[in-house]
Amino acid sequence: MSGPGAPDEPPQDGCKRSWWTVFYGETKDRNDPAVRRRRCDPAGDGHQGRSVRVVVQRKTVERDGYAAVQLGLVEEAPFNANRPMTGHYKKAKVPPTRIRREVGVEGDGPAEGDQVVASVFADGDRVDVVGVSRGKGFQGVMKRHGFGGGRATHGSMFHRAPGSIGASSYPSRVIKGMRGPGRMGGDRVTTRNLRVLRVDADEHMLVIKGAIPGAPGGVVMIRKAVAAKPQSAPVAEKSAKKRK
Repeated sequence: MSGPGAPDEPPQDGCKRSWWTVFYGETKDRNDPAVRRRRCDPAGDGHQGRSVRVVVQRKTVERDGYAAVQLGLVEEAPFNANRPMTGHYKKAKVPPTRIRREVGVEGDGPAEGDQVVASVFADGDRVDVVGVSRGKGFQGVMKRHGFGGGRATHGSMFHRAPGSIGASSYPSRVIKGMRGPGRMGGDRVTTRNLRVLRVDADEHMLVIKGAIPGAPGGVVMIRKAVAAKPQSAPVAEKSAKKRK
């Protein structure tokens, strides 16, 4: 995120792990949730590695016309980069990365080679999570757009078809933007105003409540919420009025 209103702390890339289950003990104490989690396994081969986020390049207003940092996600497996990209990473003294993201910052951002850890967030923060949704392949109009379809009775011959796609005599063409079957999923999705339940600085892990876009093992970008909603304070129950 760049431009006015950009956060002081840069967003960070991370790997979506398998579904985390936040459960509570027998006391139902919501102030001390226990977290069950598994390490990230992007390759699906059982190798549970840890990813590190580093600053590859820092752009300044004096040199580039805007302030931003380029982040790289250093993974367990080394990335085989070509010579130009190898020299680009060599300036920051960091290993080549497969994934790079540029984000805008305000003020004095991190220097080249610095790590961006999970401790930049705190418990209770509101964040936006950006990722690529799961690909669902070629789908029909009922699943892709929520069409109602036809009757399910025997012999109707119209069950899941899209129906008419335009008029005949006028305008004698298909109107632009008509919804139809096609590839579904695999799009950039931003889930807004999710709440951070816990920050694990030792494991460099965030426990976030809500829908994280993408499949387990996918890469997501977590940033401070652009339009964070204020947290509602608990309202004390009013005592019942005495009957006259």
